[in-house]
Amino acid sequence: MECNETFKKACAIEMRGITKCFGQVVANDGIDLEIRYGEILALLGENGSGKTTLMNMLSGIYQPDSGQILEDGKPIYIRSPKDAYEHGIGMIHQHYKLVEVFTAAQNIILGLDEEKLDLDQTNAKVAEICERYGFDIDPVKKVYDMSVSQKQTVEIVKVLYRGARILVLDEPTAVLTPQETTKLFKVLRNMKADGKAIIIITHKLHEVMDVSDKVAVLRKGRYIGTVETSETNPQALTDMMVGHAVSLNIDRPLYPDPKDKLVVSGLTCIDEEGITKLEDVSFTARTGEILGIAGISGSGQKELLEAITGLCPVKEGSVSFIGSDGKTTELIGKTPMQIRKTGVGMAFVPEDRLGMGLVGSMGMTGNMMLRSWKNGKGVLLKKKDPEALANRIWKELEVVTPGVEFPVRKLSGGNVQKVLVGREISREPEVLMTAYAVRGLDINTSYTIYNLLTEQKMKGVAVVYVGEGLDVLLELADRILVLCGGRVSGIVDARTATKEEIGLMMTHLHAKEGE
Repeated sequence: MECNETFKKACAIEMRGITKCFGQVVANDGIDLEIRYGEILALLGENGSGKTTLMNMLSGIYQPDSGQILEDGKPIYIRSPKDAYEHGIGMIHQHYKLVEVFTAAQNIILGLDEEKLDLDQTNAKVAEICERYGFDIDPVKKVYDMSVSQKQTVEIVKVLYRGARILVLDEPTAVLTPQETTKLFKVLRNMKADGKAIIIITHKLHEVMDVSDKVAVLRKGRYIGTVETSETNPQALTDMMVGHAVSLNIDRPLYPDPKDKLVVSGLTCIDEEGITKLEDVSFTARTGEILGIAGISGSGQKELLEAITGLCPVKEGSVSFIGSDGKTTELIGKTPMQIRKTGVGMAFVPEDRLGMGLVGSMGMTGNMMLRSWKNGKGVLLKKKDPEALANRIWKELEVVTPGVEFPVRKLSGGNVQKVLVGREISREPEVLMTAYAVRGLDINTSYTIYNLLTEQKMKGVAVVYVGEGLDVLLELADRILVLCGGRVSGIVDARTATKEEIGLMMTHLHAKEGE
């Protein structure tokens, strides 16, 4: 791929015929990509399409098996992140690499080859970068006192401090609030105006349309094409990613006769440091309903689901499960194992997929057996049933894996999520709770998950769905409970509520006492 002579000065980096294999898996297959200064390029593709692998080669984490990376038309060799910095390339990863006990400035200069570091000069330079692009960060603030968005800011400033002209951001909005995302995009536009070349890896199509100038699409490790953002739309991009037409409509059928299934009353939780995480939270989840939970990050969503499932200690309140026979079981004070032994049909898809959810070193079969053991079916298990379940999930949910014994930690995020959701649904629960079920997932996998949740709802399951995107919550849920600072701001009908109304409730501007 040759840069057009007219725009040759604007061409930052070219990647030609980049191929990378891991064993017999071809992650990138002869990919060509052009990156220009003064542009924001969105890199789009399904989970496992090779986006992060490609950018990891640009940033020096991996080296290509074949192909070339060119700067000003000349081949360059990037064997490490240090090499990448020397060519003005910096990558901000999805999982931040910061030392919690250090300040922002100390993290920014960590690892630099300087005989004598002057923190005063560093703080001044950091302040200059922040003022130039619109960042808001205190150079002397400790990382452990920072919000997620502030930590991300430190990572971005770190690569700018090292002279990066080409920035790669991997899922930069995955854990940001809508307000933080808006702020980040303003910064990215400022950097673009300053002539930086910016690549964002994301699955969120509305963000692609909002912030990018061009979109490059990968599918199954191959380059499909690059389009001008102004000349495309979410549907066309989805079709390019998947290779066939995909409906972007979420069905929301009505269940004929919803009944109370889970009654939460006056729930209050205080952590080990004495900080109140939930305060007097009350609501009811019903059969045949998806109850969405909305709120900015850290509003108590995690603690709410963990309190209901016996994973988080509760100071006050009750959680009552109403069985199909009308019998009520109190869940507070019981461990997860004790809850299961009572016969309560409850399944939980946690936020931490490879922590509380699955064992990464095990294959699908092993993780199905683990759930059987936790269900109290004994230590001596037959492998046949879990293996059959693993194969059914593999086939029905189209999990991309060499086999059911392949370690799940080596699967892409979307495929790990399919395994986890499939396993929990296979338990045929009466209550299904999910925390950020589609975080970091591509559009096709996300809609697979939405459809699975709707299918469960129409079987009479009470579904509690903690989500980030208000657009999806308004389309998928029947009712939406809004949390702010660990308290309920209100519960609204998702069919009639607006994004603006919920956004105000998330910041407590709309909330009224007792609403």
